[in-house]
Amino acid sequence: MNILQIVFAAALVLGLCALFIVAMSRHKKAATGELNLMGALASVETALEPEGSVLIRGEVWRARTRQGTSIGRGQTVRVIGASSHLLEVEPISQ
Repeated sequence: MNILQIVFAAALVLGLCALFIVAMSRHKKAATGELNLMGALASVETALEPEGSVLIRGEVWRARTRQGTSIGRGQTVRVIGASSHLLEVEPISQ
């Protein structure tokens, strides 16, 4: 191997690592700051029995129902509380 091939291989590896880091950082929720989700509407992604996940503003969040009831996938819920990155939700009366 000549020096040019080594430099090219190193640049390729560094570039791929940088792309991986950028892609992973786009999916990370903010770890600081105040959650501004109270009262927001969300769609249930995985059934809440009483814990599952919801889709809100394009992000998937862990969520649970306050009363311990089950809510099926596709239902709409309202955020009524939060603890760390776990949202408390209630079903919307239709």
